[in-house]
Amino acid sequence: MIENLRIEPVAETRPVVLPDSLGFGRVFTDRMFTQRYEAGRGWHDATIGPYRPITLDPATTVYHNGQMIFDGTKAYRRDDGNINLFRTALNAERFNESATRMGMPAVDVEAHVAAITELVRLEHRWVPDRPGTALYIRPVMIATEKTLEVRASREYLHYVILSPVAPYFADGFAPVSVYVSDDYVRAVRGGTGEAKTPGNYAGSVAATEVALAKGYQQVLWLDGVERRYIDEVGAMNIAFVIDGREIVTPTLTGAILKGITRRSLLELAPDLGYPVEERRITIDEVLEGLATGRISEIFGMGTGAVIAPVGRLHYRGDDIRVRDGQPGPVATRLYEELTGLQYGRRPDPYGWTTTIDVTAAGFASGAGA
Repeated sequence: MIENLRIEPVAETRPVVLPDSLGFGRVFTDRMFTQRYEAGRGWHDATIGPYRPITLDPATTVYHNGQMIFDGTKAYRRDDGNINLFRTALNAERFNESATRMGMPAVDVEAHVAAITELVRLEHRWVPDRPGTALYIRPVMIATEKTLEVRASREYLHYVILSPVAPYFADGFAPVSVYVSDDYVRAVRGGTGEAKTPGNYAGSVAATEVALAKGYQQVLWLDGVERRYIDEVGAMNIAFVIDGREIVTPTLTGAILKGITRRSLLELAPDLGYPVEERRITIDEVLEGLATGRISEIFGMGTGAVIAPVGRLHYRGDDIRVRDGQPGPVATRLYEELTGLQYGRRPDPYGWTTTIDVTAAGFASGAGA
């Protein structure tokens, strides 16, 4: 528990009845966590209270120099009715890495995890139980000082909101189509590519709209210097299956997000008999590997989708199908094993999950979704 955490009374939604079509990040729970920072004082006023709008002055720093970060993790409904969190401390550590890159103060990792745990415990009725659904957890930090000076703010707001979600892609674990962009780039080494800051995502929107207009769901990003090396796909890390078993993923160059799902799959895969390699891989190697059959699968990795197999790839006028548009055996096995851990359907020998007991205390079961 966070020291001096204040929990305000909230008018709860009862009963929690979620829409048949949840979507992703469209429905929000009754409560949110907030705390504030002032230079010389540090973090203070930690509160769990009603979900409500945030009022900011038009001159607030975040609007003018873009000092803002976020992260994302999930809470999963177990078959016994309790709730699993998955590697939340790693997300908190990444949150701090993003803060450092953006010139913002760090949060206390243990306090951050404790706030999330208590918030999820209080909002446990919102954790859906339909297959593939979860409660998405969105921590955010924004600069709140009133100034137009281009420098680090001296005041910040840190908050956490919760949203019951369906799988990121409407079809769930089904292959997606990707458009390789060599007109736009997402990030360069030395920039903010490995920070979860909204500017990275804002810069991806135009290319994504181009891809959508051409009938593709995601953009496959090439490096920002030579435009030859694979970086990411959409907002996910990416991996390739070579020679039927080896998993190859681009090395973290400073322009690629340090994905928690990516890390987990790379740690899990060798125990399932799949060797892994982190290295730079060019678009030419990918095209040749697909043509010769040496590359048998491509998949994205991220919190939202967990694993998103790639079924179709477009590059410079060529449209290439991957495995006839069907998920491959490696991606399928990894997906089943990782989600089995997250939802508590498989034993967790790694200690990656933390269970919040909401049934022993006599709480009602989760929301139907």
